[in-house]
Amino acid sequence: MKTVNHWIGGKTVEGASGNYGPVTDPATGEVTTQVALASAEEVDAAVQVAKEAYLTWGQSSLAARTKVLFAYRALLDANRDAIAELITAEHGKVHSDALGEVARGLEIVELACGITTQLKGELSTSVSNRVDVSAIRQPLGVVAGITPFNFPAMVPMWMFPLAVACGNTFILKPSEKDPSAANKLAELAAEAGLPAGVLNVVHGDKVAVDALLAHPDIAAVSFVGSTPIARHIHTTASAHGKRVQALGGAKNHMLVLPDADLDAAADAAVSAAYGSAGERCMAISAVVAVGSIADTLVDKIRERAEKIKIGPGNDPTSEMGPLITAAHRDKVASYVKGAADQGADVVLDGTGYTVDGFENGHWIGLSLLDNVKTDSDAYRDEIFGPVLCVLRTETYEEGVALINASPFGNGTAIFTRDGGAARRFQLEIQAGMVGVNVPIPVPVGYHSFGGWKDSLFGDHHIYGNDGIHFYTRGKVVTTRWPDPSEAPLGIDLGFPRNH
Repeated sequence: MKTVNHWIGGKTVEGASGNYGPVTDPATGEVTTQVALASAEEVDAAVQVAKEAYLTWGQSSLAARTKVLFAYRALLDANRDAIAELITAEHGKVHSDALGEVARGLEIVELACGITTQLKGELSTSVSNRVDVSAIRQPLGVVAGITPFNFPAMVPMWMFPLAVACGNTFILKPSEKDPSAANKLAELAAEAGLPAGVLNVVHGDKVAVDALLAHPDIAAVSFVGSTPIARHIHTTASAHGKRVQALGGAKNHMLVLPDADLDAAADAAVSAAYGSAGERCMAISAVVAVGSIADTLVDKIRERAEKIKIGPGNDPTSEMGPLITAAHRDKVASYVKGAADQGADVVLDGTGYTVDGFENGHWIGLSLLDNVKTDSDAYRDEIFGPVLCVLRTETYEEGVALINASPFGNGTAIFTRDGGAARRFQLEIQAGMVGVNVPIPVPVGYHSFGGWKDSLFGDHHIYGNDGIHFYTRGKVVTTRWPDPSEAPLGIDLGFPRNH
């Protein structure tokens, strides 16, 4: 059986704890790989390697860093298919979706390639007699990233390229459910010329996570995952004096007004709800239909959803793959099975779905629930699967109030032809990312990604300008040089004279 080991100091390091976790092919249900699970001592060893590498990398020139990053970008581009194949084999998503994930990660590598302009400081000359003041940004040191199973390549690339471009060294703890993509990313970075110890991959479970959160030599922690874990990461790492950005869960809404193009809205709802089998924090999981268009909209969504082809991710004809584990599949199914008892109309029931020849895979079909109540489990919880809830309101104001009452505030969208309504929505809605006739408003790499309320813990969003600020800290330098033609000023114990 294949074993995925750690990547530390520019090379593969075999696990020493003796503990391993299973990695399953979601399409077959078979365990195909085992992954080493690090002990606290192994985490510490990786941190020490990163700490040593920082002594040189943190002082390296911007030209040296960007040279590596440009080479890295080229290698990632050349290996898109290989990375996507690893994602499909361990996560289950279809190959085209995996390729899209790699492409979105590449955007952040491209942003990191331009770090020379992003790290420019500020200078004020002659603030007083021969006194200049400059502001610069410097790296933090050793930083860590803890990433989820649903985007095993993209989310790590949202973190470490910017971190190392800013001069930090990085410890990546990817999901133990699909670990191979992380190792591939690290191997390609080494091939691009990234010095040993700058990027390290430590696999593990809660033991490794807790060791990272408490380690005194780690200055900052980035996290993407569920809200309960994000809250724990933020609380624990902050208590140990670390800077934290912890992105949590979501319940993203799509408000559809009566004037909307209903065909476009239905297309968007199906793509945003069922793409990646719903296993993404930016999935649209709740459509809010306003006024009399609800019945028509539900019919259009159902018609499209019934045509989606579900199958193995490596089958080019498949449009949606399996879920990551059997346990997760069963949890998602439980929300559909209990929906009718909590007042919903089950328009499509995807539970019990199987694929011929792959009967042991983690399959579930597309589910569509109408007339969902806001106090039901299917609405309140982040299901993280291919289940779309439809709620109905009579007015725009009722729809906005319903969305703003949610404890989550990751992303949201409005579908309308009315520019005035769209403008009101983007200002009135309480969410960090808003789409206007765009169902999944994930920002491009040079803007920042992040939600509000229980979808984000910490002060910084991820990537973009917020990402660069997160991985650096400011320093202000005040300088006075005597004019060569003048004698020294002598001693003055008074308060500095600025005027």
